[in-house]
Amino acid sequence: MEAAAPVSHTSYPFPPDRAGTQTPEELSEVPERVLLILGAQEAPLGPPTNGGVPASAALRASIERVLRHARAPSADPAPRIIHIRHCGEPGDADAPGADGWAFVPALAPLAEEYVVDKRAPSAFAGTQLARLVPRQAEIIVVGVQTDFCVRATCAAALARGNEVFLIRGAHGTYDRREYACVENSGKIGRLGARVTPAEMVVREVEEELEDKGAVVLEMWDVPALFADRDR
Repeated sequence: MEAAAPVSHTSYPFPPDRAGTQTPEELSEVPERVLLILGAQEAPLGPPTNGGVPASAALRASIERVLRHARAPSADPAPRIIHIRHCGEPGDADAPGADGWAFVPALAPLAEEYVVDKRAPSAFAGTQLARLVPRQAEIIVVGVQTDFCVRATCAAALARGNEVFLIRGAHGTYDRREYACVENSGKIGRLGARVTPAEMVVREVEEELEDKGAVVLEMWDVPALFADRDR
């Protein structure tokens, strides 16, 4: 099914989807490096007791650290910073306008950065993200959820020819629950769930993406990642 168009919300002081509003001068700028921040919103990054992913506080801190290096004057070349905001269905915690849809304040976009709203797992699906990300640019990916948005977006970027760097410790997800179903007297019943901890899900996806060509880096690699590597 075709993904819905990006959602606008007038409460933000910057255009909700700058991907469709650049001037010709902006579009003529071809970034060598792009930082994609996926789903840095209150719903997944709030306290786990309120629906956030496990270890959400540590994950927020790691994403903030990556963002700080990307924004630093010493970043050379300066990356294009793009915030991907997931728009859930009505009633979802991250539905447009809901409290959980808002960006985490410490990770909120600056006026000169870009915001792209999405509904599908891949940030490239049904959005104008491809206009902002040249095929020759390297993409640094952080955010949530590892086994949905992060996986799909990285796979799409690799398929279009981008070099992709995924930062371990700066992306995360929920525990995975798998239920076994049994039939009894014509009725389908569900047995207890088998739970795979979030950190194991993260490792599985990292291995999968490495097999597809992504480079998985550690948090200690981040300063050098945004430095001038020709020096």
